[in-house]
Amino acid sequence: MDKIWLIIQREYWVRVRKKSFIIMTLLTPILFAALMVIPAIIAATSVFSEEKTILVADKNHIFENKIQEKHKVKFQYISLDSSEALKKFKSKKEYYALLIVPQINISENQSLKLIAKKNISIEIEGHIEGELERIVAEERMKNLGINAKDVEKTKAKIDLLTENEEGKENNSFVIYIVSFLGAILIYMSVLLYGVQVMRSVIEEKTNRIVEVMISSVKPIQLMLGKIIGVAAVGFTQFLLWIVLSFSISAGVSAVIGTEKLASVQQTQTMQQQDVKKVLKKPSSKLANATETLSNLNIPLILGAFLFYFVGGYLLYSAMFAAVGSAGDSETDAQQFTLPISLPLIIGFVIAQSVINDPNSPLAFWASLIPFTSPIVMMVRVVAGVPTWELLLSMFLLVAGFLVITWLAARIYRVGILMFGKKVNFKEIAKWMLKG
Repeated sequence: MDKIWLIIQREYWVRVRKKSFIIMTLLTPILFAALMVIPAIIAATSVFSEEKTILVADKNHIFENKIQEKHKVKFQYISLDSSEALKKFKSKKEYYALLIVPQINISENQSLKLIAKKNISIEIEGHIEGELERIVAEERMKNLGINAKDVEKTKAKIDLLTENEEGKENNSFVIYIVSFLGAILIYMSVLLYGVQVMRSVIEEKTNRIVEVMISSVKPIQLMLGKIIGVAAVGFTQFLLWIVLSFSISAGVSAVIGTEKLASVQQTQTMQQQDVKKVLKKPSSKLANATETLSNLNIPLILGAFLFYFVGGYLLYSAMFAAVGSAGDSETDAQQFTLPISLPLIIGFVIAQSVINDPNSPLAFWASLIPFTSPIVMMVRVVAGVPTWELLLSMFLLVAGFLVITWLAARIYRVGILMFGKKVNFKEIAKWMLKG
């Protein structure tokens, strides 16, 4: 055990002292903070930040003074034909775009031309299109003798609030987000740190360092020490990412101003809503989402995430270490990487359908198979899973790790000392079976 501990320490300190580790640890939280702050800054300096005038050539007065202005987008109406309107539009710089309205039949669908001096904003284009459709619809109802206010009264808004058999609020969207987040974190982390183990094995084999180390420790001790050491590096990096992300976000909010940042983000997400109405009548969906979050078994979800993250990492890292020992370079090991990664990829694909139906037969079996359970069971835990299924899945994952590690060790102890030979699947199978 002492020798394994020394290997763990070596693997840990060699990696955390690398410039690449330091750069990625510092850069990633900055990128996360930028993802939160930059959209708000962009919204504050968007196309609506300065006043824009759109010229409407409406000779027949079909839309005159009916298009609602939005933010700093104004509309100026002129009774000119298209050629004269185009001359006026080109002659003055203050016009942002020109909307040409020909003689149209309200009862038929039309195509109107919007000319801009530069590329027009998709928000402005969408707003104008929506307003024109609204005005035409109102005119059609008027021609048919339909009262627009009566039609408005017939519109219904129903919020479907779901709950489980225990009477607790349930929001499928919240469950989907939490499930998907847990699945993708495990998927990316297992691949990322598993490949690091493989590269570490290849590096030491290429540099012939392993020949010296094997004289002092057993191959199984070297492999386990390497796997656990890289895992410790991963946990350290995750912890630093969380701490630095919160610190940077708090610092940016303090510099920009929390109230200003919040108001900009609110404007961005509520562009076509009446804020006063929303405040007077809060969304039941939002309240339901908050209730669902409070009803989630957070300790169980975090505990399951930690277990399946560690279990999945150990299982796949043992296989990555084995194939790393079989090649003299990363290029040689690439041929074995896809077959190892494929079950994990399949698990992630299955998880996306399991999110929609967490109790299906596919979900049940995929959450028990050790190669797919780290991702699939993580998805099911959020939605709720019987205790016996969770315990059985955990037991099978531990058992699967022990079996895979034993087989990987048989490959590792032969491959780690083999140089200058191209290894294939048949050769690896022979090492694994005969040891």
